[in-house]
Parts: sequence; structure tokens; C-alpha cells
Amino acid sequence: MNGQQAAVPAGQETAAAKNCHVKLSWREKICYGFGDFGNGFMFDLGQAYLTKYWIDVCMIPAAAVAGIFAFTKIFDAFMDPIAGSAIDSRKNIGRRGKFRPVMMISSVILAILTVITFTMPEISMTGKILFAYGIYMAWGLVYSFTNIPYASLASVMTRDVEERSQMATTRQAGSIGAQLITGIAFVPVVLMFTSPHHGFFIASIVMAVIGVIGFGICYLNCHEHVPVKRNTQAEQKAKFSDYIKIVFTNKPLLCIILMTLFTISAMNTNMQMMIFFCQYNLGNMALQPIVNGIMMGCSVVGILLIPKLVKLFGKKRTAIGGLLIGCAADILNFVIPTNIYTFVVLVTIGYVALAIPNGVTWAFVSDVIDYSEWHNGIRKEGITYAAFNFSRKIAQAIAAVVSSGILVLTGYVANAVQNEITLTGIKAAMTLYPGVALGVAAIILYFFYGLTDDTFKKIAEDLNAGKWEHGTIE
Repeated sequence: MNGQQAAVPAGQETAAAKNCHVKLSWREKICYGFGDFGNGFMFDLGQAYLTKYWIDVCMIPAAAVAGIFAFTKIFDAFMDPIAGSAIDSRKNIGRRGKFRPVMMISSVILAILTVITFTMPEISMTGKILFAYGIYMAWGLVYSFTNIPYASLASVMTRDVEERSQMATTRQAGSIGAQLITGIAFVPVVLMFTSPHHGFFIASIVMAVIGVIGFGICYLNCHEHVPVKRNTQAEQKAKFSDYIKIVFTNKPLLCIILMTLFTISAMNTNMQMMIFFCQYNLGNMALQPIVNGIMMGCSVVGILLIPKLVKLFGKKRTAIGGLLIGCAADILNFVIPTNIYTFVVLVTIGYVALAIPNGVTWAFVSDVIDYSEWHNGIRKEGITYAAFNFSRKIAQAIAAVVSSGILVLTGYVANAVQNEITLTGIKAAMTLYPGVALGVAAIILYFFYGLTDDTFKKIAEDLNAGKWEHGTIE
């Protein structure tokens, strides 16, 4: 690489810049958010209810469930680069674009596998454990081929900073909207059936169908507007060493990866333990949809403030502020004696505060994809996002180990009255771990993320002009 791409004629530069900064219609931005809405109806079920299903319904030991989640998530993490590389290597791209067809086809397969994960044949315990391993590994692989092209799509829709922050908002709104609906509706649907096996099965079918519809709305209404020259000699010769270079020379990406280990493990631990906390610490599992409704309903309102907050404070400071507020609320929730009212207030504050940096993160990811191209001269959306998604999968494995591990260590007994040690353990996983994790994430973002909005605008100008520069972001 010689450090500078061939110059683009002036007229073409103007056209490219215009396309890169095109203002998307609100319809397209909202429909992009429907992708994560559909995603949530399949992904969130596994994070929030699969632990409960396997332990209390299928009677798989909690230690075995912890192992299933930990192994399969790590397996999925290593499958992400393979999926990203396969997507980046697509040739003969048609009028539907590079990412949308892969996303749509994979989402249908993912829906089928989502339903199968909530299906357990009447076999030996060893057979059940092996079935759970196999089906969840398959689910994770297909999820990679669904989520990576969906996330990569944002980077080729626009390079405009404000547009990306608005897309991050609609994406997070879609995600929280799915959590809100599944959090309110899933358990009541399950309880409509005398057999919990039937209840979980029917509820998963309903949610999976809605999930595919969400992806369909995104597929039909979103398009790739940013002109990207993909068949350069450098990209054709890209090797595994180039992928390592893309990831490990991208300091902003490495920072987002490290931060995500803590933010996503905090969020997923909260989601997995909520049903246990309501059933045992609050004494009524039927409270779970009510708490989720309040918590996630307020989050929908909170994330609508993201564009305004980003405009006032920038993405970095907005994210750090949310992380610090969430940290304080969660730790306070652990210290205060368990009370339904204080718990709901503080868990809601913590969740709303976390939803804001989680939403901003999607704009961060699009920025680091462009930074990678600017810094290395090679554009690989799939592999760059796969590196980020790797951290999400590891974070999910951490959450599974924390959630199921605490149940094991504190003597949890399925469908029984729990002792005080177990109740304290459930509360610690629900509040203390997320609080500490968000505090660490804020520290990481503050000290190590140097890709400010002003810096990115300069990078976007360079890319729009058809060039890159070697350099570092301090």
C-alpha cells in the first residue's frame, strides 16, 4: 500500500461526496430500526428465557446450562470472522446490494432455529444436553449470517454523522421495542398453557414470525447509497494477515470491543436474572412482564434523546454519561434492601442509562469501519463488524457464566423456596455485577477512545474524496 489511493476526478468527487452525505428519509431510517426489532424477537428470547427453559422446564442442571452457554457463545465468536469474511467475499453483487439478501435469507432460517431451541425431545439427560449444545451452536452460526450483514448495511447507507446517530437511535429503538414486547408478552403466553413445554414452544413461534416480518420491512425499504469501490487490487489480495491488520491497528475498534465486553455482559445478565429475581426475590413471576414493561417502556423514551444528546455533547461524552448513571443506579439497587418500588425505580434508571450508550455504540461501529478503510486502505465491513461482534459473543458467554454460575454456587434448587444465600446471589447478579461492569466500561471509553466526531468528519471528507491516509488516532 503506498498510503494514497488514485485521485478521483473533481466532478466524480463531488458526486461521491453528495451520495455519502445524502439525507435519508425518515421512512428509511425507521425501517432500518425494524431490522433490530426483528432481531430482538429471536435473539432476546435466548438471552432472557432459554436459561429458565433449560433449567426449570427441561431440568438440565444449572452447571450444565452454564457450560452450554459459555461454549456455544465462544464457538459463535470464532464463527463471526468466518461469516464476515464470506460476506466480504461476495461477488456478482446485484441491484439488491451486498448485505440485504444475505440478511433476509438468514433471518428466515434463524426463525426456524429459534423455535427449535425451545423444543426438547423426551430423551436422556445426556441426550438433552447434547441436543442443547448442537441446536444452539447452529443458531449462533446462522445469527452471525443475519446480524453481520444487517449491521454492516448502516455503513453504506450514509457517512453523515447526524444521520448515523439517528440510525443508531432507530436501531436501539427497535431493539428496546422488541425487548419491551417480548418482555411483556412472552411469559403471559407461556402461562396460557398447562404444559410449560407447549407454552414456550408456542410463544417462540409467535415471536419468531414477528422477527422475520421485522427483517422483511428492513429489507424492502433500506438501500446502499454510499458508493464504495470494492474491487481494488489491495482488496483482491487481502489475506488473513490483512484481517489481523484491520483489527489490531484499529485502536478505536479495539476500545469498542473492550468496552462491549462489559456493557453487553451487564445487559444480558440483567435480562437472564430478571425472571429469577421476580419469581424468588419478589415472590411472583407474574411481576416480570410488569417490571419489563416499565423498564423498557421508559428506555424507548430515553433513546429518542440520543440525537439531541449527541448534537449537544458528542457521541463519546453521551455514552460515558449514560454508563456512569447506570453504574450508580445498579450499585445503589444492590445496597438498598429489596423492595418492589425502589427496585423498579432504580432498575429502570439503570436500564434507560445503559440503553443510551448501547444505542450510540452502533454509530461508533459505523465510524470505526470507515476509520479502518481510511487507516489501512482496505474496506472490509463484514470482518470489521465481525471483530466487534466477537466481543458481544464473549460478553454473552460471560453473562451466562455469571448468571448460571451464581445459581450453582449459591445452591439454587429449581422450582423451590430459595435460601438467603441464593437470594443474595440472584440480587448480586441482577444489580451489583451490571453496576461494576458499567463503571469499568466508562473508564475504558474515557481513556482509550480517541475517534471524536470532529476527527471522523475529517476522515469522511478524505474518503469522500477517494483517498486514505496512514495515521493513528490518539
